[in-house]
Amino acid sequence: MTRDPEPDEAASAGDPIASHPDFNQTESRIAILGHPLHAMSVAFPVALTFCAFGADLFYWWSGEGRWAWAALWACGTAFLFGLLAGVTGTLELLFVPGIRIRAAAWTHFVIAVMLLSLLGLNWGWRLGGYETAVLPWGLLLSGFAVLVVAATGWHGGKLVFDYRLGTSKGNDRPSGA
Repeated sequence: MTRDPEPDEAASAGDPIASHPDFNQTESRIAILGHPLHAMSVAFPVALTFCAFGADLFYWWSGEGRWAWAALWACGTAFLFGLLAGVTGTLELLFVPGIRIRAAAWTHFVIAVMLLSLLGLNWGWRLGGYETAVLPWGLLLSGFAVLVVAATGWHGGKLVFDYRLGTSKGNDRPSGA
């Protein structure tokens, strides 16, 4: 398995992005007392997306209306919390230069916007009749949303854990690390 080069290695290899003066300016600016809001808010839409899919599967299996009702609420709250996470993530993307210059951050942004569109569509689809909306389209939308949330979550995790973007300490690495 190959590892991504450290910022100093990439800059010495002639990477124009890594040699940009703002490359290491990655500390979160959208935070409360040093706690990045985007990192704190993404857990809710991720979990609720999985809950909607699970409720759809339980409805398909049991036929009990409570699962369709639960999926409706999970879709709606996933979408609303997703909007909150999306606003905080967009502000991070736009206001933090070290995040803004990285293509991987824009990839995460595009996938996350697609996820928000799916969550909104899934919720809107169910508002006309939550039980009749589950099979087949609600279940398919929920299943696809789970795949998309996995993709955007993987990209977001890579940004945080590999590149230290949007964290309270930014890209400053302790000496010897």
